[in-house]
Amino acid sequence: MQQKGNHYTYSIVIIGILFFIFGFVTWLNGTLIPFLKLACGLKTDGQALLVTFAFYMAYFFLAIPSSFILNKTGFKKGMALGLVVMAVGALLFIPAANSRSFGLFLTGLFVQGMGLSILQTASNPYISIIGPIESAAKRISIMGICNKVAGALSPLILSAIVLSGASEIESQILSATDEQVKIELMHSLAQRIVMPYIIMALVLCLLALMIWFSSLPEIETEKEDKENQSATGKTSIFQFPHLLLGALCIFVYVGAEVMAGDVIGPYGKALGMSLDETKNFTSYTLWSMVVGYIIGIMTIPKYIRQQDALKYSAITGVVFATLAYFTTGYISILFIALLGLANALMWPAIFPLAIDGLGRFTKIGSALLIMGIAGGAIIPQIYGHLVDPDGAALSSQAAFFWCVLPCYLYIFYYAGWGYRTGKMANG
Repeated sequence: MQQKGNHYTYSIVIIGILFFIFGFVTWLNGTLIPFLKLACGLKTDGQALLVTFAFYMAYFFLAIPSSFILNKTGFKKGMALGLVVMAVGALLFIPAANSRSFGLFLTGLFVQGMGLSILQTASNPYISIIGPIESAAKRISIMGICNKVAGALSPLILSAIVLSGASEIESQILSATDEQVKIELMHSLAQRIVMPYIIMALVLCLLALMIWFSSLPEIETEKEDKENQSATGKTSIFQFPHLLLGALCIFVYVGAEVMAGDVIGPYGKALGMSLDETKNFTSYTLWSMVVGYIIGIMTIPKYIRQQDALKYSAITGVVFATLAYFTTGYISILFIALLGLANALMWPAIFPLAIDGLGRFTKIGSALLIMGIAGGAIIPQIYGHLVDPDGAALSSQAAFFWCVLPCYLYIFYYAGWGYRTGKMANG
């Protein structure tokens, strides 16, 4: 059901606010990885990257239940519920900081991922459906700017609070010979996280109330079948091959995106850069993504089809990943950050291509795609194992390259052929 006029603009603004929240919370992980490695006394990057594992695995476990929740609540109330769940996750950081419990921090991140799973399952099909499917990538690009501007700001804000003087603190902790002194240093550092997350919880609750009482219009996707013959006679989402291939495409895309955004810090550290330098690297990747989204808004669908934008983005990803592998130092970091430009138009293109023609299966299809976000949990863990001295022990550059290259090659396949699979048979 497409909306017009004031309701359309109002819906875009509301969903834009939600995408800002997604970005702000999600890309805090880039700061939390080095912060929790210090505050909780973790030994390896592989352990610290459990931050992304806990956060993104929530999508895998909660996406399908989220679709059932949305069937009961509708889109609007489901979004409000997701914000409240995120607030609960933020509040878990208080006892986690007080006890310096890495497990409790991970639990808080998992609960935040649960809330985001509900929000993402609702908001992504919503923004795809409220206008023409041909321009869905353009609308999602607008949402992406909201998301990535917030994501670029959030690590700068949090790192300024919790990682101020990070290199000095790191040196003090590593050089402390008295165990009690070391514990006190780590406890003092852990306490820095409490106030930001209390503020976050309050803001999330206020936004939940705003969404709950807003006049955001509901969309009845069941009615789409009457207008969309491609879903007629279907009894299961497994009868849509382009959707299943799209879920795998989301999996590898998010893995590549998290590698470029969250792993860039540990990657820089492995190249010999200080924590004071690497703590803001995530923001560079996200500003690069903002540029990509602006390009998408200007060109899709007026000058380029969303499937072609996805194809060119995949090729760009291969090129930048290869250049990062064959260069060193800050030049290599530059090409990792530029992967943000390659990644920017991927989600805006993949999601509408995968969800097109689902009709009454839109909510459950969206949930399946959201499950693919678990790629952000799995692929960084593969990287962590590859660079772990007790694992395969590849160089950070080699490990990064071999983690992201297969991702971009599969995305290229989906952009060229995968998104049409099943549709051709039906057509």
